[in-house]
Amino acid sequence: MSTAAIIVSVLAALAALVAAGVDVVRADWVAGNMARYGVPRNWLPGLAGAKAVGGVGLLIGLAAQPLALAAAAGSTVYFVLALATVVRARAWSDVGYPLPYLALAVAALALQLA
Repeated sequence: MSTAAIIVSVLAALAALVAAGVDVVRADWVAGNMARYGVPRNWLPGLAGAKAVGGVGLLIGLAAQPLALAAAAGSTVYFVLALATVVRARAWSDVGYPLPYLALAVAALALQLA
């Protein structure tokens, strides 16, 4: 695995884990945004779990590249769907929120495939 792949994977993992932590503590701003997007509040633990699994998978994947590839692909799908959810809700001012996470996931995936 290249140095770039390691750095980007670690950054993507940390970002996903921080995002999962924010969901776990159920920050008011997250709950408010989710309500605006039409996402039920009781989905937050599952969404947090998906982000955490992606983050942990990227970290463990540093030692097992197939796992890193799967985690990067799963994280990419997750954040594409997060962006689609924001767009579907027409919350245009929030479109930028999932983009950094998506960019990191896509970069990690691209570097795993390189």
